[in-house]
Amino acid sequence: MPNKTPLHDAHVAAGGKMVDFAGWELPIHYGSQIEEHHAVRRAAGMFDVSHMTVVDIQGAGARDYLRYLLANDIAKLGETGQALYGCMLDHQGGVLDDLITYYLADDFYRTVVNAATRDQDIAWMREQAGDFDVDIVERDDLAMVAVQGPEARERVIDVLNAAAAESLKPFRAISHGDYFVARTGYTGEDGFEVLMPESEAEGFWQQLVEAGVQPCGLGARDSLRLEAGLNLYGQDMDTSTTPLESNLGWTVAFDPGDRQFIGRKALEQQKADGVPRRLVGLVMGRGGIPRTGSTVHTDNGEGQVTSGAFGPTTECPVALARIPAGEFEEVEVELRGRRLKARVVKPPFVRMGKVRI
Repeated sequence: MPNKTPLHDAHVAAGGKMVDFAGWELPIHYGSQIEEHHAVRRAAGMFDVSHMTVVDIQGAGARDYLRYLLANDIAKLGETGQALYGCMLDHQGGVLDDLITYYLADDFYRTVVNAATRDQDIAWMREQAGDFDVDIVERDDLAMVAVQGPEARERVIDVLNAAAAESLKPFRAISHGDYFVARTGYTGEDGFEVLMPESEAEGFWQQLVEAGVQPCGLGARDSLRLEAGLNLYGQDMDTSTTPLESNLGWTVAFDPGDRQFIGRKALEQQKADGVPRRLVGLVMGRGGIPRTGSTVHTDNGEGQVTSGAFGPTTECPVALARIPAGEFEEVEVELRGRRLKARVVKPPFVRMGKVRI
């Protein structure tokens, strides 16, 4: 049986079409994925992301441990609540997961990892702890709601009466009573991701509904993140790909040169040899929708669509694709035996409600 979040009954009561996602029963939509998508781009929508895993890392060795565990360098974090996005790699440089890490104190950090990789992530984190003086604690007592869109912050601040969050900068978080409010998201829009005790989740959700925030499902979350050019673990990257091949080279901190993080040697070797593949954006006409796995033909060989859909905001098909290294203005995507032209662009396709292609 799939796991259920604290908001499960609220989803069912609101008419959510429930599906199994990474072992969790979650709404794919509440009637119209397109309307939910537009609600986030134009006003405010919210997502139940309580299936994601919150892990607190505490102890005198927490900082050194995370500098070894992650390809990005948490030494960049020095202000309470400051956040950093990056990848956790295996020793071959393959991506085990992408996650956000929050600095709460020199000996206290909080990470949020993906539901689909929950068990392997925690097992890996504990295995790599070795002699570091750290405690790794899964916070399964917390729920999480993402509220996104140009009006999202205003709605959350009003509901929580959290005036302190008005001046919160992107990739920063504050504690507000029992709530942890972070100015982060996965849609390409402004907003908050809010952690709270499970017992508070349904009340918070209903208050947001009354404030005019649109409940949204997994379908809109996927189309929004794709338009925003954000990778989905298991599709756009996994252990068979490195950050350098996944448009995430900017998240790898090679400086300082004496910091030894897991996967560093493999990434340095790949850089020296030349990165063989890269993740790009594709824009197509109306002849077909690029789907995951579709073959991409280039002058340097074949690639593959990793994520593709019709973009409700772009009003055209868009995709992320991993293709051979090289500079291309145009490629061909094979759909049902036909080769259709696609323009190569740098993601994102949409940011803060504005089409960028």
